[in-house]
Amino acid sequence: MTLKLAPTPLVAILRGVRPDEAEAIAGAIVEAGFGAIEVPLNSPEPLASIARIALRFGERALVGAGTVLDRETAERCLEAGARFLTSTGFVPEVVEAALKANVVAIPGALTPTEIIAAWKAGADFVKIFPTGPVGGDRYIRSLKLPLPQVKLIAAGGVNQQTATAYITAGATAIGVGVELLPRDALQRRQEHRIHELARRFLSFVKDGRTPA
Repeated sequence: MTLKLAPTPLVAILRGVRPDEAEAIAGAIVEAGFGAIEVPLNSPEPLASIARIALRFGERALVGAGTVLDRETAERCLEAGARFLTSTGFVPEVVEAALKANVVAIPGALTPTEIIAAWKAGADFVKIFPTGPVGGDRYIRSLKLPLPQVKLIAAGGVNQQTATAYITAGATAIGVGVELLPRDALQRRQEHRIHELARRFLSFVKDGRTPA
C-alpha cells in the first residue's frame, strides 16, 4: 500500500487539538494541499477527532492516529476511521494491526537497527523521531546512504527553516506539528493563519523537490 501524500509529502500533526476544533483546522490544512493528517492519541478525545476528520475529509486526505502503543488501541483507532497508524517507536503489534487491516503502517525509529527492524516487519514508511536533536537533515542524509530503499518520514524538529533541507536530504515526507499549529492560533481559532502556514510548508517542500 502507498501512503497518499499527494500533492506534496506532508503530514500535519494535530497534537492537542480538541474534537470541536478538529474539522475547521483539518479543513484549513486540506484546502492548502496537505494529503495526510495525524491525530496523536495524547490529544483530547482523539478518537472523536479522528472520526470527525475522517468523515468530513476522508476522501481528500489520509487520516490517521499517532502515538499508538498497543494492539487494542490500534483497533479502536481503526474503528474510528484511521487509515494509518504511527508511533514514536517501533511497536511490532501496532505494525501487525495496520497490515492486517490493510492500512498504512508507519512505525517510529531512530537508530539504523530500529529502522531495519521496522522495515523488515512490513512498514510502509518509517518515521524518524526525533530528528532535530540527532542531527536533523544531516542525519536523514546519512541514513539514506546505506538504506536508500527505506522511505523515511522526518518528524520532531521540522520547522520553516529546516523543511526544505529534510526533503533535499532524502526524506520521503515530513511531519509538522507545533510549527503548523501555533498555540495562540488554535486558541483564537485563526484557521486562516493555519492555512497560510500550511501553504508555506507546501512551498518549502516544493523547493526541496525541485532539482538544483
